[in-house]
Amino acid sequence: MTNVLISGGAGFMGSHLAHNLAARNYRVTVLDNLSAQIHGENPPSCSAAEHYTFLKGDVRSREDWVRALADQHVVVHFAAETGTGQSMYQVERYVDVNVRGTANLLDILANETHSVRKMLVASSRAIYGEGKYHCTEHQDVYPAARSAAEMQLGDFAVKCPVCRREASLRPTDEDSKLHPSSVYGISKQSQEQLFMTVGRSLAIPVVALRYQNVYGPGQSLLNPYTGILSIFSTRIRNRAPISIFEDGSESRDFVFIDDVVEATRLAMEHDAANFDVFNVGSGIRTDVLTVARALRSALGGDCPIEVSGKFRVGDIRHNVADISKITARLGFAPRVTFAEGIQRFANWVTTQKTPTDRLEISIDEMRRRGLYR
Repeated sequence: MTNVLISGGAGFMGSHLAHNLAARNYRVTVLDNLSAQIHGENPPSCSAAEHYTFLKGDVRSREDWVRALADQHVVVHFAAETGTGQSMYQVERYVDVNVRGTANLLDILANETHSVRKMLVASSRAIYGEGKYHCTEHQDVYPAARSAAEMQLGDFAVKCPVCRREASLRPTDEDSKLHPSSVYGISKQSQEQLFMTVGRSLAIPVVALRYQNVYGPGQSLLNPYTGILSIFSTRIRNRAPISIFEDGSESRDFVFIDDVVEATRLAMEHDAANFDVFNVGSGIRTDVLTVARALRSALGGDCPIEVSGKFRVGDIRHNVADISKITARLGFAPRVTFAEGIQRFANWVTTQKTPTDRLEISIDEMRRRGLYR
């Protein structure tokens, strides 16, 4: 039997993966600190989990890693701080958890006896920054972060970095330029590079999965710093207006949790994935205004949707993943459409207690630091 350790395994993606693997007769161990930002101040105990062994611990603790790594064959490293906007003013915390936590794991594997024979790391589309675009004159280009001065004038378009003409979005493939525009993105790039470099030196196969915007039942409804669908659903259920940044045309690649779990399992089980990186997404972009309207309809809400013209410094305009590589190499194909996924998410949300809406608190934190304008 294969033993699998999932760090951050009590979180959204980790818990879904843990249950999926346990059902396939993997012996699963979860290491998680049950962060209050994600799980609330009084999270339910996972110590009696039926499908896996739960260890409460922090990836910043070498001792917790040593305890969790005993007899493990595969490590799936999900544990991380994940709020893009929050990362810009909690820099030390994000680097400490995401980079030092990763370094602890790899240092143990480099210096102590272990049984690990494969590792997966949760990377992110955030490492691409704005991603790939096309300019009619300069062909494929990789624009830097948009100008705050231009956005304050209502100009949210992405420009060619050479001629400053408006550029058009292209699906971002794995060979695209890496230039993250947030501390979170930088920390994810560091995690990926650490895994690849140390994994090769130790001859431990590594796979990095660059997840797009993952959503679905089970995601935290308490965290106001990340997860647009969770944030919008909380606003709708509290009968508060949904305020959309920019002009509402900004878009993301939304991928349903079941598809993410399938992609992760394929990467774990197939040697064809070893020492490589893969985008995990739907390959389809959906604008934020469409998301808000679809979710409001699915939840039966009547709250107003307001396009604010406000923006967060460092936010990307669009993203859509090129998923041809993972399809060709591992046979992955997303099965859940956005329409189906949004309904399944909404059905689950209605079974949950309506959380306190903390969005304004998170926005005020950014506004005080000049990151929300």
